[in-house]
Amino acid sequence: MLVAFSISPSGGDETGGVSEAVARAVKVVRESGLPNETTSMFTTVEGEWDEVMAVVKRAVEVVGEESPRVSLVLKADIRPGYTGQLTAKVQRVEDALDR
Repeated sequence: MLVAFSISPSGGDETGGVSEAVARAVKVVRESGLPNETTSMFTTVEGEWDEVMAVVKRAVEVVGEESPRVSLVLKADIRPGYTGQLTAKVQRVEDALDR
């Protein structure tokens, strides 16, 4: 499964920024060892249901350590039997563009 998610604390730093909190969440994802990708709006992680959701939960907990309220946006692509979709889905689109 692929899960794209965005986590943000309820408040930011003195400039309204949330990059420090988001960095802590991304670190959790990267240390998980699961295939992942971070873009300007979402982090996507690939794996089995329980392992992916455990990573998302831990990322929320880490942000929650610094903020009394955390926002989570999550989108999942659940397709049993498929792996490597983090890059394969993008490649299929690129291949279609080349036709």
